[in-house]
Amino acid sequence: MAESTFDRPFPALTPEQRYHLDVFGYVVVPDTLTADEVGLLHEALQKLKRDLNLTSDPLNTRVRGAKFAVYEPHHTFIGSILEAHPAITAYVTHPRLVGMAEELIGGEARIVEVNAHINSRDPNASMDEEPAYGFHRGIDIPYGSHKQESLYHCSFVKTLTNLTNLAPDDGGTVVIAGSHKIEASTAEIVACAYKDRSLIHQVVAPSGSTLLFSETLIHATGRIRSERERVIIICGYATTMFQYWDGRQLSEGFKKHIPDKLKRLFHGYAHWTRGEKYRKLSDPADERRFTLGTWWDR
Repeated sequence: MAESTFDRPFPALTPEQRYHLDVFGYVVVPDTLTADEVGLLHEALQKLKRDLNLTSDPLNTRVRGAKFAVYEPHHTFIGSILEAHPAITAYVTHPRLVGMAEELIGGEARIVEVNAHINSRDPNASMDEEPAYGFHRGIDIPYGSHKQESLYHCSFVKTLTNLTNLAPDDGGTVVIAGSHKIEASTAEIVACAYKDRSLIHQVVAPSGSTLLFSETLIHATGRIRSERERVIIICGYATTMFQYWDGRQLSEGFKKHIPDKLKRLFHGYAHWTRGEKYRKLSDPADERRFTLGTWWDR
């Protein structure tokens, strides 16, 4: 009997999506999740937030492995959420999202971090001034990137799916377009972007859309001007020899449920055999529809 495999699309992006990704360092892919899947994840995160808030010491207590990394009235950042709910684990193993990550990595992916933001307008922030953002990048360009088939690849990438609609005033992620290829210092690039704010692109997208970007891209959380809450779920993927660094190792009980075909996705592989995957720009996308499904039965 042939060994069972983890079926995910490749290429996962259309040629035009791939071109956008190469030029700007990011692409927004609509409708990666259905409305029902968005609702399931949204409720899972809200319940996790409620459960953490009910503990005697919310900032220093874990619930189902997860904990608050930021704990403010207008902003909660919840880290280490991989085991917190089966729907969250299903998100990080979603075949299309993994396929998108692997296309940008240029090889097989492993999960390195999973977290979520639930935030609203900062009541103390002035809305009369141009915003200053917490711009950063997660890996440097010489170490983290390479080209193959004339296309850009990065060893550390993110999928960020918004579980609420993001209109222009709803604080969608901001990026400095094209910064994933510019080896000037972050401070110099940010200074240019503040002088010419057309260089700063903000995500505006309906719920269920996924932002895919390379961690060489300079990015930040946008500023919320509306009265609407912003809810996003994030997975960091990297090439298989990277370490899991989400602040907590997977529990032994959880590890027992990981099927063999997903073990590299969860555990990586301590070897330079990285499962290269490369496309040409003109290659058509594998447009099969995948669902959130049941993660342990992929």
